[in-house]
Parts: sequence; structure tokens; C-alpha cells
Amino acid sequence: MIDDELAVAVEAEIRQATATEVMPRWRQLAEHEVESKSGDHDLVTVADRLAEKALTASLSRLLPGSVVVGEEAVHADPDSYRALQGERPVWIVDPVDGTRQFVRGEEGFCTLVALAQRGELLASWTYQPTADAMATARLRGGALLNGEPLVAGSPEGERPWRVALSHPDFTTDAQKRALLGLRADGVDPRPCGSAGLEYLNIARGDLEGVAFSWEHAWDHAAGLLLVAEAGGAHATLDGTPFRVTGGNALPFTAGRDATVVRRILDLLGGQR
Repeated sequence: MIDDELAVAVEAEIRQATATEVMPRWRQLAEHEVESKSGDHDLVTVADRLAEKALTASLSRLLPGSVVVGEEAVHADPDSYRALQGERPVWIVDPVDGTRQFVRGEEGFCTLVALAQRGELLASWTYQPTADAMATARLRGGALLNGEPLVAGSPEGERPWRVALSHPDFTTDAQKRALLGLRADGVDPRPCGSAGLEYLNIARGDLEGVAFSWEHAWDHAAGLLLVAEAGGAHATLDGTPFRVTGGNALPFTAGRDATVVRRILDLLGGQR
């Protein structure tokens, strides 16, 4: 389904949508162009909506018969999320991942696109426009950053493992207790930024792991495939792989290798 021609075409459409709808509004947003959805931590801008609209049109055209599950479309029509459980190929789109950072005029945001079918991730694209960094992955085809191979590797030396954690507003009381387990010797936890960029940090070996308590496919699909194809691993709280179709045991983790994932799961489970 994913050949070189399609992969290149998807990358071009992501770059075009970002250049047209996102970057001209970076550090230029008017007050009326920013709204909150479920709370002050959950923002949407005109850039999110227009970029998703552009990608929905272009990606559907590139792969006839496919459907799009986008963050903003699902917010408007929650039933559209069910497409992930169907038979048709599904583009999973987060037009601006890290909207809070985007609104603040920071550089830590990206555009995420993944292609899945019957719950299996086939390809992904993670684009940070402020750094012109394009990370791509294909199932059993490896991971690349601007055309160069990405290898997550394993933690080295005696330094604490750096782990990015869910924002507290996204966690239940039980999940907060589980995440407290990562305040342990040998672990250096910090709040997460853009989920897509945290996965990229793992794939390039700059971060040991993440522990997230929400499962929206648009936040995780692209990054989980990127980490896996860079040699990393991921698992949910009950030890099973994360499923983009939902129903996961939370929190879940991804890390540079299986050892990191097992250790994080042990620490999370010890607080239940």
C-alpha cells in the first residue's frame, strides 16, 4: 500500500499544508483565532482547523478509498473515530501537535500523520516545521530523519533515565498515583511537551521514555511506529502493545529499548 511514490507525495502534502496554514500564523495569532475545547490545557486554533481540512482533502485524494480520522473532525463528530475499527485504510492526522506551544510562539510543535488499516500502523510522518525536521517510518522499513536512519539505541552510562510524563490535566487520580512511581532513583521525570516530538526524542536517543495516560490515536500513532522502527518498544500497563483502536490499559509507555519499557511498567504498576 505504501510505496516510495506515495510516501514522497504524503510528505509533500504535509509540507504544503504546514507552509500554507500553520507557519503564516505562528506568532501571528489573533485572540479570536484561539479557542479552548475541554479546558484551558486543550486549545484549538484556526491553524489546526485549516491544516486538517487541507490534509483531509489531499490525503484522501492520494489514496482512493481511504478515510481520515483527524483530531478536530473527531471533536466535532466523535462517531468518526470508529473508522479506526473498520476495513478501510485510515489516515490519522494531528494538524498541530503541541497547540499550547504553538499558541505561546514556541518552536515545540509538529504535524503528525499516520496510515493504518485494521488497527495496524503502516507508515508515519512527523514534521517539525520550525526545524525543518521530517521523521518518517514504514512498517518493517525503518525510521528516518531528513533521510538519515534513526536508531534509538539503549541508555548508556550512569545518568538517570529521562522520562516525559502526561500533563496532570489528562490523568485520573489512579493514573496520577501510577505516575508517581516514576519519581524513583535512576529516573528523571519531567512534564511532556508535544507528544509527537517526545517520540522523536526517543527515536533519536535524546529521551529514554514516555509515560502517557491518554490514548487519542492522533497523538500517538505516528510516534509509536517511529519509535518501533528505530528499534524502540512500547507497552500498556498490562504489558500488551498499545492499540490505536483504543481500549488500552493506561498509563502506557514507550522507550528506547525493551529494558526501559519493562522498568517503567514495573514502576507504574507498583503504585496501583
